[in-house]
Amino acid sequence: MPVTPVDFASLLCSRLCHDLLSPVGALNNGLELLADETDPAMRQRCMELLAESARTSANKLKFFRLAFGAAGGFGDQVDTREARAAIEGLLADNKRLEVQWLVEAAQLPKPAAKALLNLAMIGGDALVRGGQLAIGAEEENGHVEIVVRCEGPRVILDPDIRRMLVEGQGEGEITPRTAAAFLIHSLAETVQVSEPGDNVLLFGAALGAARLPATSG
Repeated sequence: MPVTPVDFASLLCSRLCHDLLSPVGALNNGLELLADETDPAMRQRCMELLAESARTSANKLKFFRLAFGAAGGFGDQVDTREARAAIEGLLADNKRLEVQWLVEAAQLPKPAAKALLNLAMIGGDALVRGGQLAIGAEEENGHVEIVVRCEGPRVILDPDIRRMLVEGQGEGEITPRTAAAFLIHSLAETVQVSEPGDNVLLFGAALGAARLPATSG
């Protein structure tokens, strides 16, 4: 059964709430501890934990606003510096993960930027023990090619996410976990996913001019 726009929006909201539950819960717990703590050293530690949780929450909100929402207003283009900052902020807590940014364009069409952001998130999740996440994109004559390369000691991609990326909804149901993959499939003309080999996983997506908004001027 095809998913409705309302259902899909609900799935994205569920994913966002799931990812924010931990850092926001940590904020609440930290405030409760701070209210009862009198030792100066422990109060300082509580403040450090609160600052860390607040930073993580803000980074996740900034990423999801750009990847799922209407960040950037109603313009057709997204500043790639903003996309890079959102990805690096989302993955900042994973000290074992190195992000390589290979996008030279100053701007990307909004659908391409959203596809890139969501592919980067899925790629980061696949590097369960850290590694390198290389993100590249090129635009030529309204056609955008996106490549995300994951390399690490252990690379795991959920089969349902792989299926949703390549096939779309098909016979399976969309879940909050696979909603980002469905969004990529809906935005892109084609999506390719390699089989993990030698601890490397490649994602590729192409967005043709027909799926991109017309540029003004």
